[in-house]
Amino acid sequence: MNNNLKNHWENIYKNKNEDEVSWFQQIPSSSIKLIKSTGIVNPKIIDVGSGRSKLLKSLIDSGYNDLTYLDISEAALKKSKEFLGDQSNKVKWIAEDILNFKTEEKFDVWHDRAVFHFLTEQNLIEKYVELVSKNISNSGHLIIGTFSENGPLKCSGLNVNRYSKKLIEEIFLKNFRLINTFHINHKTPFNTTQNFLFSHFIKN
Repeated sequence: MNNNLKNHWENIYKNKNEDEVSWFQQIPSSSIKLIKSTGIVNPKIIDVGSGRSKLLKSLIDSGYNDLTYLDISEAALKKSKEFLGDQSNKVKWIAEDILNFKTEEKFDVWHDRAVFHFLTEQNLIEKYVELVSKNISNSGHLIIGTFSENGPLKCSGLNVNRYSKKLIEEIFLKNFRLINTFHINHKTPFNTTQNFLFSHFIKN
């Protein structure tokens, strides 16, 4: 694991409230809508880079119960588990750098809002693509939210890649078919706006 990266995120989640980070959402409506649009009955879902997101809470309240939380930060995991209380037993909890994640499970839905765009080196991007290709079930869904071409150049002090529909489609083209993309303006708690590209793929 990249210890500098882990320390960076541990520091953020230990020292900031959930609504003191730019990516905070009270209701992750775009993600919920996309996951429900898959039409799969009780899919096996992983939320990559879940942080302090309220997505899993929303999914549990909607009847989903085969859920995996993954984040590099143990502090984020601990706080998220406490937030869910008795509902936390419906989630498998993993503190790990996504690029070091190893599992035999095949997920029906792989959801990633704002992790992939932090991978700026080609070898790391390729490693991520290989990982999702291996760990998504046949005809499974990849839902990924990145900064668009009009999004920020940095987030949390780290460089990011920005994506167009064409670019993200090309990256996952080998094993995935793009079925939908759209842009949203995410309003941060600091009254700034970040333009996101959400992309929805199906595994070939």
